Amino acid sequence: MTAPTPRPGSVALITGGTGGFGRALAKKLTALDVTAVLADLDNERNRAVAEELGCPFVALDVTDRAANQAVVDQVEAEHGRLDATFLNAGIAGKSRQSLDVDEFLHVLDVDLLGVVYGTEAALPALRRAGGGSIVVTASLAGLAPMATDPGYGVAKAGAIAFVRSMAPRLIGENIEVTAICPGFADTAIIDGIRETFQQAGFPVLSAEEVADAMLAAWTSGEPGAAYVIQPGLGAIPYKFKGVPSAKTSNGETATVPGALRPTSAS
Repeated sequence: MTAPTPRPGSVALITGGTGGFGRALAKKLTALDVTAVLADLDNERNRAVAEELGCPFVALDVTDRAANQAVVDQVEAEHGRLDATFLNAGIAGKSRQSLDVDEFLHVLDVDLLGVVYGTEAALPALRRAGGGSIVVTASLAGLAPMATDPGYGVAKAGAIAFVRSMAPRLIGENIEVTAICPGFADTAIIDGIRETFQQAGFPVLSAEEVADAMLAAWTSGEPGAAYVIQPGLGAIPYKFKGVPSAKTSNGETATVPGALRPTSAS
């Protein structure tokens, strides 16, 4: 997946913007004369990261539906437009119980509903800009769930399904929705198991490698695609296997009724 240069003067919003992927992406966008607005939880550390990067900062809890809309409104008011939204905020579960439902629901709130709310908020602004892109940071765990973190796997699988179902609805509006699915990457999310990877000699992605894929998904991603990112492989589109089709009474393949097929939104 190649990455043409985005138009100078474009404006991009990055949720989870002061984390590893967000910081790496912000640096790349700033170097391309793109305004990278970093949205994250409101604390001194996050504000300091944005200041160090020379990027505007907006406070955002992605689980707050109204706050997502307020942030997009603020970006448009202060920067005049919105061309791309990177829905990158995410957390992993920490419990090793068989099932911690409270934690499970919290991970879903951040990693799945945060994507839904962010999309809802961004769409009107992208329409006003004449089109744009939404890039969702999913995970390889959304395609191959891990027993150690069921909430994370469900949330990321849901995010991928959301991207695939939304993409065909928006093609006619010149709005592309894609997902990236990194494997294990060198960010804070693996702090508790980093030593295990090092001892095993297991390769992990750098934040810069993931940021390159995020940028490419914006400028050259295929609508609805989920790009797997692995060390030594780069970013490659995941090939989803089709499901068996229904059969009619005479054994012919049944066709889904037209009203149920994906169509572009008017």
